[in-house]
Amino acid sequence: MPDTSTIQADGAASRRRFLTLAGGGGMAAATAFLAACGDSGKTMSTASTAAATTTKAAVDGDIAILNYALTLEHLEADFYAKVIASGLLKGAEQDFAKRVGDTERQHVEAIAATVKKLGGTPVAAPMSKFPLDNRLAVLKLAAVVENLGAAAYLGKAPEIKSPEVLAAALSIHSVEARHAAALNRLLGKSPTPDGAFAKPASEQDVLAAVQPFIVS
Repeated sequence: MPDTSTIQADGAASRRRFLTLAGGGGMAAATAFLAACGDSGKTMSTASTAAATTTKAAVDGDIAILNYALTLEHLEADFYAKVIASGLLKGAEQDFAKRVGDTERQHVEAIAATVKKLGGTPVAAPMSKFPLDNRLAVLKLAAVVENLGAAAYLGKAPEIKSPEVLAAALSIHSVEARHAAALNRLLGKSPTPDGAFAKPASEQDVLAAVQPFIVS
């Protein structure tokens, strides 16, 4: 079993980074700017109006990306909760599932708080169902989930407008990648299956991959 002693600390660090952003930072200033621009008592030039529109579009775009990430984190957190409850894993593997599940719950809380602070509505957790047939099947599915999650964050990184949101998202991406590497190793696979450079995954491909686990 790979050393997982740093996973909980990594998850806490990611959560703190997101909550710091949620409590203030650059995007909070942008939100305040938008509120000022909405004051009917102020006259704005064409340039100011364009800037406000661009800023609002950027914030809305980042909210949409955060809600996409939140959907995936909801699924991951629910997956580990079901795995732990199933009792299929024992000893160090069960402890690993608990540690990873805890970081996924922290990701859910932190992303949801950030969406709210940016003026958005966090997406609700979807109903989910996972095939929990035996220990090996569970570990393989966990590896698929974590590798997919890391690829999803990497795929969205170029679209994020706020430097603060990007930094926070990448802090979660790195934790997801460490989860994936640990599971890959446990299954006798390469911790870096794509070699020296990780491959991103598109939103369309990721949502298609997780669709079988969502109860419609």
